[in-house]
Amino acid sequence: MNMIKAVLTGMFLFNAVPHLVKGIAGETHMTPFRRVSSPILNVVWAFANITLALVIWGVDAQVWVFVSGGLFMSLANAWLFGRPNARFPWHKD
Repeated sequence: MNMIKAVLTGMFLFNAVPHLVKGIAGETHMTPFRRVSSPILNVVWAFANITLALVIWGVDAQVWVFVSGGLFMSLANAWLFGRPNARFPWHKD
């Protein structure tokens, strides 16, 4: 049973990687919902995969706090870098 849990955890975690990377970079990528999905949707889909993997693996509360911090930062990056004219406030035109 532990081997099956390990395989499923690996499948969901590694499926999350391309969605998370594309989402954080502000790029579109395919999800089960759309062929061309927004960066925000890709981050959400990545964290759905990560959540499922961690539920299967059975992690403690400290890991969930860590993951929630990662979700917050990933959504912020997807929102910022997904905008066509993204810049930080201190950048000049």
